[in-house]
Amino acid sequence: MTIPSATYRLQFRNGMTFDRAIALIPHLKSLSISHLYASPIFTATEGSTHGYDVTDANEIDPAIGGRAGFDRLTAALKQAGLGLILDIVPNHMAASVENTWWRDVLRHGRASAYAGHFDIDWSRKLTLPILGKPVAQALADGELRVVADEGGETSSLAYFDTHIPLSPQSTAHPGSTDAIEPLLTQQPWELLYWKEASENLSYRRFFEVTGLVGVCVEKPDVFQDSHRLILELVRSGAVQGLRIDHVDGLADPAGYLEQLRQAVGPQVHITVEKILGPSERIAPEWPVAGTTGYEFITALSHLFIDGQGIERLQADYQKADPVAADYGKGLREAKSRMVQRNFKGEVSRLVALAQSVVPGETDSELRTALHELLVAFPVYRTYGYRGGLGEQDRVILAQTVAKARTWLMGESALAVIERLILGDFHGNAAAEFRTRFQQLSGPVMAKALEDTLFYRYNRLIAANEVGGEPDHVEATAAGGIEAFHAAMRERLQTQPHGLTATSTHDTKRGEDARARLYALSERAEDWCLAVERWSQMNRDHVAQLPDGPAPEANIEWMLYQSLAGIWPVNFEQSALASLKDRFLAYTEKALREAKLRTDWAEPNEAYEQVVRAYAEWLVSPDNQGFVEDFDRVLQPFIAAGARNSLSQTLIKLTAPGVPDIYQGAEGVEDSLVDPDNRRTVDYAALAATHGGHSLAARKQELIRKGLALRARHRALFDEGDYRPIDVTGPGRDHVLAFARVHGEEQVLTIVPRLTAAAAGRHEGDALDIWKDTALVMPDSMSGPWQDLQSGRSFAPGSVKVSDLLQGQDVGLLVSPSLAVESQH
Repeated sequence: MTIPSATYRLQFRNGMTFDRAIALIPHLKSLSISHLYASPIFTATEGSTHGYDVTDANEIDPAIGGRAGFDRLTAALKQAGLGLILDIVPNHMAASVENTWWRDVLRHGRASAYAGHFDIDWSRKLTLPILGKPVAQALADGELRVVADEGGETSSLAYFDTHIPLSPQSTAHPGSTDAIEPLLTQQPWELLYWKEASENLSYRRFFEVTGLVGVCVEKPDVFQDSHRLILELVRSGAVQGLRIDHVDGLADPAGYLEQLRQAVGPQVHITVEKILGPSERIAPEWPVAGTTGYEFITALSHLFIDGQGIERLQADYQKADPVAADYGKGLREAKSRMVQRNFKGEVSRLVALAQSVVPGETDSELRTALHELLVAFPVYRTYGYRGGLGEQDRVILAQTVAKARTWLMGESALAVIERLILGDFHGNAAAEFRTRFQQLSGPVMAKALEDTLFYRYNRLIAANEVGGEPDHVEATAAGGIEAFHAAMRERLQTQPHGLTATSTHDTKRGEDARARLYALSERAEDWCLAVERWSQMNRDHVAQLPDGPAPEANIEWMLYQSLAGIWPVNFEQSALASLKDRFLAYTEKALREAKLRTDWAEPNEAYEQVVRAYAEWLVSPDNQGFVEDFDRVLQPFIAAGARNSLSQTLIKLTAPGVPDIYQGAEGVEDSLVDPDNRRTVDYAALAATHGGHSLAARKQELIRKGLALRARHRALFDEGDYRPIDVTGPGRDHVLAFARVHGEEQVLTIVPRLTAAAAGRHEGDALDIWKDTALVMPDSMSGPWQDLQSGRSFAPGSVKVSDLLQGQDVGLLVSPSLAVESQH
């Protein structure tokens, strides 16, 4: 298998074209990147900002340069010695008339050559939830009309700018509005008010996005049709790796990955976007290098969050909002909402399928059992298809059923569902139930946790990350270093060549904002007292609405933390203007995602307006007293955040896995959730920081040296062992040290952690704790050592942390053979 030494994620669109990417190749070379990791490049809907709404999987999007531009890019990459990894989207395509396959289905219905390409329930008409009102009202308001298509041989139904192909059997060109209603009855589709989609949809969608329709890629002919160009690009040598988007959405992930592996061969590096739950392992039979790295972010959060500080934050958060502070209850409520409302139609279909297999079970009992099972699921899904469940899945299902049983009066319906998931029943309906249940549990988890609870539970928002486990923070933070070592040893065993990410296009905030916010747990008392004071300072801007104060205390917690994450290092009044737009956009999204007093479907404008006004006041030049106090309080957190940032960067560069650098994250990455984290990177400004003393400059330099080392010693990092290094002395809990070892080649990583907390628990400066703190080096790793950053040498034996970290942020030591090489 081709193993990248380091990848660089680049978001195409939003101004990023193939030719602009070519211009960045010298920069990537200077970082020692081995592979450009491209967001989806295939033709997507017009104006797409992300490319996941593919309209033609066999065409490279002209909007970013088309095939000619792609060929120029791959030629330039090859000349520079870089490879290419493509992000591909097998689960879904755009449900848009721009998609020729979908357009053909709309015109011909079940008779279309592509009717089986999409995951559609053809026992009924294809539902199109595109109307802004009920269909009767749209007809009465004259919003539907028939228009001739280009060329005049066919016709479409026009709903404003949306044109839906009419069946060839339709009455041609009806001339009046009265004729449109009977015309609709002749179509293989039916129009719906968009709000009806959650209960009345005839096709599988991507999560709740009705504009994305599921693809039946498990069918061999559909696989071939949708992967024709992908396979051509791989076989031609233009592409060396593939990233599989939303693998959990597929009917048969294992079967798909096996088919893909057979088609592309053993050398292609394949990773899957897969969120692993607590204690969950990637299926060993999957022929992939690993995941895209969300669990690595989680491991870092557990390392840098202070367990004692979390207890203080929890106590104050509990006082501020007892309801929001109950994580377990909050998760149950969020998942219940998804099952009962947002995915009600999918649940109804499962009920009907179960009843067709076991007619004796009632609708209400099955629905209740499904609800409890989906709510209790601790992971995104299980992976049974034609065979039985694997051992890990059987354990997970048994535990989930036991938990669901505690909420149920009877067990009959639950037992039926358990047997259906296990594969005990035969026949098409049983197989379909099993597949659709597994395709539903993931969206329920994702929408409830990532897109609801993570905006409601604001104790420490740095822990509310994709793949994160806020409820596990206390236990793992208490274990700290040992828990991290255990996670990395497991990573070396289960996915040594998966991606190690710290920021992605889907993370809730950038890695450096997160690193700073971790520090809030270290000086929790200072932070909590400051929040209480700021709340009082700004209380005149809290409005009293009929349903309560706005913003409520929970939202204030979110706002102050969010602002802290993006606050400039060297504050000037002029910086407030640039902060404002980003901060207010995030505020609106956070309020709507929380789905408490407003949401996307039914925005509460009065509530949003007053919360927006409050947020705007926080960054107003007129709020001088607050702004100055906020900046003063933030200084130790900014300093600690910078240390955390450099520590997590070095860990990523040397830990098991392939380091992935998100675009622009070689500098400071303090973005908020998308679309903020997909904005255009100012590479000129990034280049200007090179060689300075700012965090961006120090981080870039660390990445350059770390990745250059990886590039020179591939076997050390691809095959090397991971060895924890013990630390003694008063600062032992504030240092993480580990070695990568391959024969005589040895690299030692030493990084500080929880240094802001140390300043509060020890006399003097935080760095005083390094006195008498040393690494306990095993005999096989006695040295001598050379620090790759400073060039200083360390004699054989123990290494004093005070000597190592004197005047620098982190330590990267190399063994004699590597030290000699680094001097040339």
